[in-house]
Amino acid sequence: QVQLVESGGGLVQAGGALRLSCTASGSLFQVNGGAWYRQTPGNEREWVGGMSRDEHTAYVESVKGRFTISRDNAKNTMYLQMSMLKPEDTAVYYCSTIVGSTRYLGQGTQVTVSL
Repeated sequence: QVQLVESGGGLVQAGGALRLSCTASGSLFQVNGGAWYRQTPGNEREWVGGMSRDEHTAYVESVKGRFTISRDNAKNTMYLQMSMLKPEDTAVYYCSTIVGSTRYLGQGTQVTVSL
């Protein structure tokens, strides 16, 4: 059974930093890679960035230079280090992986950036 559990969200002032974690039920990220998405009320889910199984990363333009995805294979955990946060980064953040043809998402973690 595929399970993804995020943690690390919270309230932070603009310019601050947060690190989100996503722990998988097994070595899913090593095999399939992973990604981070975010969503605000009334809007579609937005791809934030991803890491392939061989650890190549890519990011949406709006977070380049501020967000970094990393992975700890021993812990089956993927991270999203966010710095220089802006109010427009406020969203529910989800981690994701694809197994076979199915995309799985975690339950989400709220990130709120205040002025």
